[in-house]
Amino acid sequence: MKPISIRPFFGAKHFDLSREFYKDLGFKEHIISPNLSVFHYLSISFYLQDAYVKDWVDNTMVFVEVENVDDFWAELLSLNLTHKYPMVRLVPPKTLDWGKECFVHDPSGILWHFGTFKND
Repeated sequence: MKPISIRPFFGAKHFDLSREFYKDLGFKEHIISPNLSVFHYLSISFYLQDAYVKDWVDNTMVFVEVENVDDFWAELLSLNLTHKYPMVRLVPPKTLDWGKECFVHDPSGILWHFGTFKND
């Protein structure tokens, strides 16, 4: 196997609202069909579908390694996402034994971890 990419599928409680959220976060959208889009940001891609299964979405988490969590956090705050999307939650960076991470809960409740690993 010589993998080239991985693209998870995420559900959305309110598809159009989630589409706007991810575009505001900096992702580029490519519409595949009326109920399916793929979002890209550099080497990261995922599918967003107009499908909501509460147990599935409530248990969806994704980890994205970023170069510097503090810089990413400052960028997140500058986007005013919680003002535009009141259901979105941002959790400030925490230092852990393996590195540092912050959290973003999207409009449907999907939990994104953004982290930087320690240099040992």
